[in-house]
Amino acid sequence: MHPGSKLLQHVCRITLFTRQNCSLCTNAKQTLSTVWDKRPFVYNEIDVMETEFKGWKDLYEFDTPVIHVNKTELGEERPELSSKALKLMHRFSAEQIQEKMDAAESKTN
Repeated sequence: MHPGSKLLQHVCRITLFTRQNCSLCTNAKQTLSTVWDKRPFVYNEIDVMETEFKGWKDLYEFDTPVIHVNKTELGEERPELSSKALKLMHRFSAEQIQEKMDAAESKTN
C-alpha cells in the first residue's frame, strides 16, 4: 500500500484503527494489502493509543482493528462522525472490504 501519483484518483479511503501488539490488526493489514493490490484506495492508519488520538481511543481502545470506508471527498475522519461510517470490526475478509467499498462509492452525500 504505497501512495503514488494516481492516489488522488481513488474514490475510497480506508482508515484502519489499530494498536501495537495486536495480532488481529496485523491480519487486518494483510487483508487490506490484498485488497489494495486489486483495487487501490487511499489508506490512513490511526494508532488509537497515541495521545493525539484520544477521541479514537475512547471509541475503539478495546475494539481494534476497525476500518472505516468512505469516499475520499468526505474529508478526514472525525470521532463525532463515526456512527455514520461504513465500518468493519475485528475479523473481516477481502470480500467484505470490497462490499463496503462498493457501498461507499454508491453512497450519496
